[in-house]
Amino acid sequence: MKVILLQDVKALGKKGEVVEVSEGYARNMLLKKGMGKEATSGNMNDLKLQKANEEKVARELHAAAETLGRELEGKEVKVAVKAGDGGRVFGSVSSKEIAEEIKKQLGQEVDKKKILLDAPIRELGVTEVSIKLHPKVTTRIRVNVSAL
Repeated sequence: MKVILLQDVKALGKKGEVVEVSEGYARNMLLKKGMGKEATSGNMNDLKLQKANEEKVARELHAAAETLGRELEGKEVKVAVKAGDGGRVFGSVSSKEIAEEIKKQLGQEVDKKKILLDAPIRELGVTEVSIKLHPKVTTRIRVNVSAL
């Protein structure tokens, strides 16, 4: 019996796949627990439409990330922090602070989790920071850390 999986099933397949299983397993396990539905022509058509919609949404997200990446590319964000002698910063500049400054200065919303810092910034000066907006889109901005 062919079944469309509605969720990932260990050792069987991932959500959205059509798999061939025994009738007993399908009726007593997959269909009963809502893990799958029978692969009728109507259900197959619904699956095809759903996949097309998911692809469209993914393309739109990728296009939006590319647009944001082009807008942010090469821009500079100024962050003012307390600093001591020799250019050492009290504490550090985190991705959260960088995200807040991007929103204030550039007017763009960037999730702090997407800002890739090897280590927190602990010195005054300009630092290049990568931002991974999408799995296929990464951009770089400059963060200018200055003393208050």
